[in-house]
Amino acid sequence: MTRASHIIHPSIRRIQRHLRKRQALEMKRNERRLFQEANRLKRLPLYLFTILDDLKAQARAGGVDVIDLGMGNPDVPTPRHVVEALCQEARLTVNHRYSRPDGEAERRLREAIAQWYVKKFHVTLDPKTEVLPLIGSKEGIAHLSLAFLNHDDIALVPNPAYPVHFNGVIMAGGILYNIPTHEEQGYRPNLKSINRDVLKMSKMLFLSYPHNPTTATVDERFFHEAVDWAKAQRRLMIVHDFAYSDFIYDGASAPSILQVPEARQVAVEFHTLSKSYCMAGWRLGFAVGNRDILASLAKTKSYVDFGIFRAVQWAAIKALSGPQDCVKRAVDLYRRRRDVFVGGLKRIGWSTPLPKSTFYVWAKIPLKFSALTSLEFATLLMQEAGVVAAPGSGFGECGEGFVRFALVEPEARLRTAVARIERVLRMED
Repeated sequence: MTRASHIIHPSIRRIQRHLRKRQALEMKRNERRLFQEANRLKRLPLYLFTILDDLKAQARAGGVDVIDLGMGNPDVPTPRHVVEALCQEARLTVNHRYSRPDGEAERRLREAIAQWYVKKFHVTLDPKTEVLPLIGSKEGIAHLSLAFLNHDDIALVPNPAYPVHFNGVIMAGGILYNIPTHEEQGYRPNLKSINRDVLKMSKMLFLSYPHNPTTATVDERFFHEAVDWAKAQRRLMIVHDFAYSDFIYDGASAPSILQVPEARQVAVEFHTLSKSYCMAGWRLGFAVGNRDILASLAKTKSYVDFGIFRAVQWAAIKALSGPQDCVKRAVDLYRRRRDVFVGGLKRIGWSTPLPKSTFYVWAKIPLKFSALTSLEFATLLMQEAGVVAAPGSGFGECGEGFVRFALVEPEARLRTAVARIERVLRMED
């Protein structure tokens, strides 16, 4: 399909001029800096969400009621029993000291994670060697690249992807190799298409299903094939980001890669309590799987942090081992929001597939606006409708042509967002 070229609305031209000017100013600012950043930082792609933050601040300063669907920041409160556990434990002075690997809270948390895995996936883990708590899964994923990647090691990253998958590789000084994925193939990487010379230098493969940003899912067979493929490469680990394991709808599946019997030979899996238990600001996640990989990750972390605040660990134990109806309620809420928002978009003429997972909507830019980049279109929605969406290019070049909406506002606000977006779609050329 060719890109339309007839969109010449003054607002769009103003946006394009603004973005070009901002990028030019940023380049000049960097050139004038007395203290130059490390080259690996300069290799990082432009973090588009900072541009959106600036636009949001300008809009709010001008009195605009901004509906922020840009960041996957859950708006549902943390379950009460988890908050109460935190408050109780925070008052105990014994929890105010540094965390230590052999402490009671640390041991009990690893055991709670292992028990959670048995209940949820029927996978048995050794709490001492196959479970590693983290200060959020994003931190752990970034540090994993730092633990393993040399300057001549390649990390295979499907594109589009959650940004830390590729940003962590660049920050660690490794070589990023993007594997393009597309809607027609269900956003699954074609591993057999990778050049043999690339594979000789490859050390890790990133996967993430349910997938952010595309909402794609896979079945257990896909993981069987991926594990067999990785084992055949001999020195290649699989890193599975499983942040949205609970957010699955309409009969889709969300298996753990560790349900594959031989996966532990090559794979680690990352979880977070940010989504399922609405604990985003608490910063707690964990990695499970191959004990040698986790030992090196733990070693790396020991040089840069002192562990997790113990009161948060006790609260996490309560979340994982306590009643799970709070998770079901959160998932049901996001399912209803999905139906309201996607149904609303369809009603105003912007048809997009109904997501089977996560709490995002991955929407192709309407044909009328396809001459715009995803950043330009997201800026248009921001300035003309006061609705924030994440530009697809922020998730890699294969995300160009899409925007991502995060369903982190109540249903009434989502209906308002749809009504505002309709005004943009009705803009005259």
